[in-house]
Amino acid sequence: MPAKDLGTKHLCFKCSTKFYDLKKPDPICPKCGADQRDAVATRPTERKSRLSAVPKIIAPVEPAEVSSSEEEDEDEESEEIAGDDEDA
Repeated sequence: MPAKDLGTKHLCFKCSTKFYDLKKPDPICPKCGADQRDAVATRPTERKSRLSAVPKIIAPVEPAEVSSSEEEDEDEESEEIAGDDEDA
């Protein structure tokens, strides 16, 4: 048995109900009454699609340099640890 032509299938932008417009001139949701012609455009504009295709360049992060005072502190700590081992 062939399917009947019910018109254009719609998905309501407010309540997400699927329905056919039954070939009526106004596509109005039977559940919430929203006119589907008032829906916000869902397609991206040309400008957005062009910008998303451009790769983003991220600058590499350089490691922080250890200052000379921190190096001296590390040397003193290693000497103290080595001196503790000699006493035992």
